[in-house]
Amino acid sequence: MGQSLTQPPAHSLASVTLTGDLARPVRLTVPDLLAWPQHRTRVSFECATSGVQHHRFEGPLLHDVLYDAGPGFDPVRRKDRLRFLIAVTGADGHHALLTWAEIDPDFAHAPVLLAVGIDDTPLDRAGPQLVLPQDRCGARHISGINAIRVDGRYPSWT
Repeated sequence: MGQSLTQPPAHSLASVTLTGDLARPVRLTVPDLLAWPQHRTRVSFECATSGVQHHRFEGPLLHDVLYDAGPGFDPVRRKDRLRFLIAVTGADGHHALLTWAEIDPDFAHAPVLLAVGIDDTPLDRAGPQLVLPQDRCGARHISGINAIRVDGRYPSWT
């Protein structure tokens, strides 16, 4: 759905690169992310620097976007996906780490968004935001996402 990693990002739009254990690594812009079904949510979270924040976000589910990139787990072995981690990095250096189980419909099914809009303002130039509506603290809210890495190199113990 997006650009291959060998193409430069479109114009001056911000982009996020999906890498790691994926069959189809890709670079995506906010307009690319509009191709997925859009979800809307109101979020209130505590910010350490500016107190309680209230916002409306819209965007695709992180699960849908990453699943489309072809994560390298065995789809027949449901538990195989439990060893996958998702590292999200923002342009400002902030990081967050999630597990695949948090976003997978067969497990926690958290409605984690790659927000393409905040309070009816598009994020085309700023880049998508990681939104975890279930988090009371805003520490895992990442603005201006520029990289998401999916890593499944954690072998199962036998």
